[in-house]
Amino acid sequence: MNLPNAITALRIMLAPVATLLLLQSNTGSRLLAMAVFLLAALSDLADGAIARQRDEVTDFGKLVDPIADKLLLVATLVPFYLLTSARPELGQLPVFGGIGLWILVVIFGREAAVTLLRTRAARRGIVTPARQSGKYKTFAQNVFIGSMILWLAYRTEVIAAGWTGRWNSIWAGFHGWFTVAALLAALGLTVYSFLDYLAAFRSVAVKADA
Repeated sequence: MNLPNAITALRIMLAPVATLLLLQSNTGSRLLAMAVFLLAALSDLADGAIARQRDEVTDFGKLVDPIADKLLLVATLVPFYLLTSARPELGQLPVFGGIGLWILVVIFGREAAVTLLRTRAARRGIVTPARQSGKYKTFAQNVFIGSMILWLAYRTEVIAAGWTGRWNSIWAGFHGWFTVAALLAALGLTVYSFLDYLAAFRSVAVKADA
């Protein structure tokens, strides 16, 4: 267990903590969930960089790192869906309202499909390297998740404290539309990265069969 792998293991442990904090019905817990998410997201950048710098890339890290990333997705997106479905007043996002089930299907469907393709390719001895589109997708998803956690915290306080007035409306408009823009970017890059990986798998498979 070297340092990069320990950081990856920490990210796995942080995922359920984020879920538990999000499901608490108070502003403080949801702000704390934001801090936990930021720590987990930054650890995703740190473990790979440290592993390459210290030449400590291991099979364990290659296997567990993507699992940790997917766990963090599940740990945040599922609560988003559950909370905004059970309490629509927590959503109130422009256009979308809440986080619908179809959003989870698109994001999780992409992850499942790419994992399946990679598994099938690996069985044939074909290694498909990570694509730049996947990194853009992850960045966009993280921006959306962070913004959505803050939105839930904000809506929780609005409901609890009865915030009204001009400045509240201005902030609601800015934060709401920013979250929607981040969500649209995340969904678009999720679909694009899937098509990019699909094209890469086909190209590699054709060369392997030639």
